[in-house]
Amino acid sequence: MATAPQSLPISAYKSSKKDELYLMIPQSSKLSDLPAELRVMFGEAQHVLDFEMTPARKMGREDPQKVWDALQQKGYFIQLPPQEVEKLSDMPPPPERLDNIF
Repeated sequence: MATAPQSLPISAYKSSKKDELYLMIPQSSKLSDLPAELRVMFGEAQHVLDFEMTPARKMGREDPQKVWDALQQKGYFIQLPPQEVEKLSDMPPPPERLDNIF
């Protein structure tokens, strides 16, 4: 019985249709192999970077095990843009007093 590899060369692409929408696929795959609906929804894929994916790789917004599992099961992973609430929570708090900001 073959064991699954513990690292996988990945290519990451950004969407031409939506900011902060990314697609990750194994480098051995082709974008044309993806489902047609996914390609239409994603728009033109613009290559961003290549990297080695492992189940323990530190990632900015995603759980690496979730990414790894999707790559193994579906052959791709879509990273959705952060929700507006998440963007707001990243903002610094307002100043305590507004009379001293100018």
